Amino acid sequence: MHAAAWLCATAWLCAACACTLEPRYRTPVLPVPDQWPLPATTPERPAVNAPARDIGWRDFFIDAQLGQLIGLALANNRDLRVAVLNIEQARAQYRIQRAALLPSLDASASFIREKLPASSTYGVPTPASGTFDAGLSTSYEVDLFGSVRSLTHAALEKFIAQLEARRSAQLSLIAEVANAYLTLASDRELEHLAQQTLESQEHSLTLVQRRHETGTVSGLELAQSQTTALQARADAARFEGNVAQDIDALTLLVGTRVDAALLPAQLDSKTMGLGPLPAGVPSTVLLRRPDVLAAEHTLRAANADIGAARAAFFPNITLTANLDSASNQLSSLFKSGTGAWTFAPLLSLPIFHGGALMGSLDMAHADEKIALAQYEKTIQSGFREVADALALTATSNRRRMAQETLAEATHRAYKLSLRRYQVGRDSYLEVLDSQRSDYAARQGLITTRLAEQSNRVTLYKALGGGWQEETP
Repeated sequence: MHAAAWLCATAWLCAACACTLEPRYRTPVLPVPDQWPLPATTPERPAVNAPARDIGWRDFFIDAQLGQLIGLALANNRDLRVAVLNIEQARAQYRIQRAALLPSLDASASFIREKLPASSTYGVPTPASGTFDAGLSTSYEVDLFGSVRSLTHAALEKFIAQLEARRSAQLSLIAEVANAYLTLASDRELEHLAQQTLESQEHSLTLVQRRHETGTVSGLELAQSQTTALQARADAARFEGNVAQDIDALTLLVGTRVDAALLPAQLDSKTMGLGPLPAGVPSTVLLRRPDVLAAEHTLRAANADIGAARAAFFPNITLTANLDSASNQLSSLFKSGTGAWTFAPLLSLPIFHGGALMGSLDMAHADEKIALAQYEKTIQSGFREVADALALTATSNRRRMAQETLAEATHRAYKLSLRRYQVGRDSYLEVLDSQRSDYAARQGLITTRLAEQSNRVTLYKALGGGWQEETP
């Protein structure tokens, strides 16, 4: 018992005095410019006055149906569930490694019954005998050079990196659900437009066929009308297939059956809102993105692994102690005179390992350089995502307004051309040309609105928004 107490005291003292051989960690310099050139933007709906990262996704996505779908996805998506389980795995690994900082204590008990042959007892027969044994054993590695502490530090940083990876997965999932929702809304509106065009063309075809039967129009005009109607029918079928695929993609992201009442009927320009971004936003906001934080903690873990590899070159001290009690009778197992104890310090000094220790240190340095490069690449990728989204923010609004004007102009031109044809002033070919221009312009307007809203989602995600539900 005295030996066990002495061992515990020694372990506590060594733990208090232990140091590590980890290199001093220094935050790398940002490999990107200090600021983005933010264009002047006037959002349609400034939802909340807060940085994009601090805007909760329920405040950003103001569409109630989309909010319910995102909530279902966060609860049922399998990729996000794997990210959560990776956190549990990393937490367990950290607990395993942290346990090495403390002494281990084991209890054992055994019973041995034996009978020796007469040949081994000088011909004197002996009866069978039994021995009861019970004991405690403890061991502790004195972490003088911080090998265990460095490994524990590395495990902790990997655990924190998994926490940030889970947040990053949530951001990506929310953005994917929003984009899938917007794509479905866009394709449904395109399908509706194609159906309207088809109905109009079939009505026109019926009129042309009647006029052809009376000899009023030529066979060329009839063939042109049939071509336009068939094209509209093909477009309607194509968009119907796209809508079915969009619903399947959204169902996969949500991870459960999606109620038809939650699906959008058309593309709404008021699906989301983002507050105005102040001029001169520094690029250091990237350091708050979950994927950047995860890369930094991975870099810290690699830095701690270097300390463990360095400590392997130095002596290793292990303290072990055993307390046993043995007796032929179970009733007298713990009586006076049956106890025994051992205390065995062990010093191990590496002398020759064929270059294995140096190889481990070189590998740790290489891993640290790889982690640094990945950290810098993550920041550079994030900077590009934000820069691209900001560049599109400046042009998408003007592009949408121009497309709206174009759609209005082509629709007026189609109506005028149709009236002129009805009074005999234009040919049917001119009507078809103006109808095709009107149809293409209205399709382009829907596509432009989709691109504008998708870019808002991208900017929100690139700035680190979406990891919390409500705005603080």
